[in-house]
Amino acid sequence: MISPPPGLTEFRVELSDGGLAHVIFDAPDRTMNVFSEAAIVEIGLIARWLEDADVRGALIRSGKTSGFCAGANLPEIWAAYDKIMATPKPHRFRAAYDHFFRMSLALRALETCGKPVASAIAGLALGGGGELALASHYRVLTNDRRAAIGLPESLVGLLPGAGGTQRLPRLVGVERAMPILLEGKRLAGERAVEAGVADRIVKPGEEIAAAEAWLLSSPEPVQPWDRDGWTSPAPAEVSAALEPVRRAAVEASLGHYPAIFAILDCVEFGLPQSFEGAIRSEMTSFSHLILRPEPRAMIQTMFLGRVDFERLERKHELPELVQAAAALVKAEVEKASGATSALAAAGFAGLGNAAPPRIRQQPGYWLEGDDEPARAALAVLRRIHDAAQHLAAGQSKETLRVADYAAVTQSGFPAYLGGPFAFRSESWK
Repeated sequence: MISPPPGLTEFRVELSDGGLAHVIFDAPDRTMNVFSEAAIVEIGLIARWLEDADVRGALIRSGKTSGFCAGANLPEIWAAYDKIMATPKPHRFRAAYDHFFRMSLALRALETCGKPVASAIAGLALGGGGELALASHYRVLTNDRRAAIGLPESLVGLLPGAGGTQRLPRLVGVERAMPILLEGKRLAGERAVEAGVADRIVKPGEEIAAAEAWLLSSPEPVQPWDRDGWTSPAPAEVSAALEPVRRAAVEASLGHYPAIFAILDCVEFGLPQSFEGAIRSEMTSFSHLILRPEPRAMIQTMFLGRVDFERLERKHELPELVQAAAALVKAEVEKASGATSALAAAGFAGLGNAAPPRIRQQPGYWLEGDDEPARAALAVLRRIHDAAQHLAAGQSKETLRVADYAAVTQSGFPAYLGGPFAFRSESWK
């Protein structure tokens, strides 16, 4: 009798009569699976168990009807950020690298465990869930409209740092990968098969049988990039393919969203490498990125604030501060008519186009520069911030997050700054 790995809480392992191990993702006390610290550890345990277990393969599926996995546990990333920033500055990069590389190592162990791994995906597989699916050797996706694979980390200022920037372009090519990586696009249905991110599309309820059939066919448990004969593209070839994408990203973002450029760097410098080198290069970019202020601001506002906003909106309980904050931003922008071009350059939406100030590889914000447009934009932002402080008195953190989300989505406040309550420039201290 085969014993499954001990100590699992986020997953459970059930052994089938055909010699397959069903690895069921079923996070306790949650309506939707997320990749928590515990889940990362358990994937590593499962991978090591599979190496020696007398099973023909592993089928990964969700134990919830809500979907496969919604992504990372962002509040845990927030807590990790606080812990990393509390370490002495010279040690922060290493602390970030060691902390976040564990998931990449766990998924790499899973795909090299020597046993075929298939994912049966019903519902959304996003972020860490998408990366888990990509680390499988075979992916079955249902054809209902809720089922899709995506890597939306850029929308909260991050990048898919568990191999996502490397597996996806290796599977679907650079051109198809970039909208998924940079814009949070998802692949579903036959488009997912056509692109190469899914191997088979089936009706809901048929995904487990389809994945089992593949596992029982005795497939080779090796990813394409680990097979003999895999040829990595030349560095010049990757750079040429990305050059128009990079140029368009600068024009669209005005250089204010460092996650975009970190993702582009991951693909450009990672694809020509071996996979082992590529995931280490990817984690180097991730670790530099997570230390910047933009991801923290965007996690707080564009994830936590959005979740709170949508929950309160459904209950018709949005606080009065939401409309007050959005109106405040609009009023201050209208009063600053002489600084319209500077605010556009700072990333305020709806104010026309402005030349990108720089590609955001340097520390700090462009707003903290010495030129006149930066000073003009920062002056307006300071007035918004000061006015917002009067509204913030006595408000909860949740209410401020919700109001920041409204200011970004309704009044054009730049998302990378987090909102009028979240943003505070280092130059003000």
